[in-house]
Amino acid sequence: MFLEPQRTYIFTFLLSSRVFIPPHDLLARVGQICLEQRQQLEAGSDKARLKSFSAKIVQLLKEWTEAFPYDFQDEKAMAELKAITHRVTQCDEENCTVKKAIAQMTQSLLLSLAARSQLQELREKLRSPAMDKGPILKAKPPAAQKDILGVCCDPLVLAQQLTHIELERVSSIHPEDLMQIVSHMDSRDKHRCRGDLIKTYSLEAYDNWFNCLSMLVATEVCRVVKKKHRTRMLEFFIDVARECFNIGNFNSMMAIISGMNLSPVARLKKTWSKVKTAKFDVLEHHMDPSSNFCNYRTALQGATQRSQMANSSREKIVIPVFNLFVKDIYFLHKIHTNHLPNGHINFKKFWDISRQIHEFMTWTQVECPFEKDKKIQSYLLTAPIYSEEALFIASFESEGPENHMEKDSWKTLRTTLLNRA
Repeated sequence: MFLEPQRTYIFTFLLSSRVFIPPHDLLARVGQICLEQRQQLEAGSDKARLKSFSAKIVQLLKEWTEAFPYDFQDEKAMAELKAITHRVTQCDEENCTVKKAIAQMTQSLLLSLAARSQLQELREKLRSPAMDKGPILKAKPPAAQKDILGVCCDPLVLAQQLTHIELERVSSIHPEDLMQIVSHMDSRDKHRCRGDLIKTYSLEAYDNWFNCLSMLVATEVCRVVKKKHRTRMLEFFIDVARECFNIGNFNSMMAIISGMNLSPVARLKKTWSKVKTAKFDVLEHHMDPSSNFCNYRTALQGATQRSQMANSSREKIVIPVFNLFVKDIYFLHKIHTNHLPNGHINFKKFWDISRQIHEFMTWTQVECPFEKDKKIQSYLLTAPIYSEEALFIASFESEGPENHMEKDSWKTLRTTLLNRA
């Protein structure tokens, strides 16, 4: 008897199997099993079981091609798929439904591969850091240069445009990209950290976006000459982070807070003394790292529940802090073994990892409900950002060094600048 496999089971199996066997090898095994089962069932003249078997194989292939179309991008995998579908069709030649399902599956797969190929070509064009996030400034630009407040002075609108960018970038991440983190952990030295792992471009680009947003926030604050305007800039970003939190965009919120906590910004005590920090304190409370970010996880759970009960796209938005999400997968992988004492695969471990990845993928597929503002997005993605050195120079020029350590750092920076000149 062939039981109806659940979609969640198939997804978990196909996702976790790549830790143990390459997808093209698994596909070849499926093809071999398909051939053997067909021969056995034909020998017994059990047409009912043969048809049932064919239906289950079609379901497996349909789920596989929809969830992981990139597994079929090379000619060898596509040839194996065609061979399997041909055998399946022969098992139930009288059933037009099977033929129709296979034809629709093949057409959808080709469309998915074509779309991903076009996206990959676009990524290659945008791969250079200069294109991805503007030039890195080595010196402070003229004070008259346009800043973020000259482009958008509404915190809610800026938070919405940040959400647009987040959803566009995160939508290019696929389940196999995330599982690749786990598979590379197994193939590397146990003491290597995530930064040493081979990452797909989608993951790398999303990591870079977080860092660039943090540096942009710090740049926008440090480049302002007048203390009154710096205070306004800090308060503006605090409001933007709060709006991100309300939307469910935790990744941008964390990036903004990280930018304001960078040393060149955090050391501006005279500026911070003028800032109404009550709202900032609330944000930092949400992102308090104690107890494994307990407060953030509570907020994320609330956003998740809201998303599940949502009647509109606005309520469906959940963008977790990506680095924390990856760490959760990392620890799930590390604290549980791949195999049970009896040698069987620890399927519960991979079920838990798969469940988290599946939930993440559900969030990435939400369509952004906010109207896109090209002018604001262009600024966010291409505005020049300071190097770490330039940030410190701008910070010390705004508020001079206050202790021996800062005085030594400022002296070293000035010496470096003089030597370059």
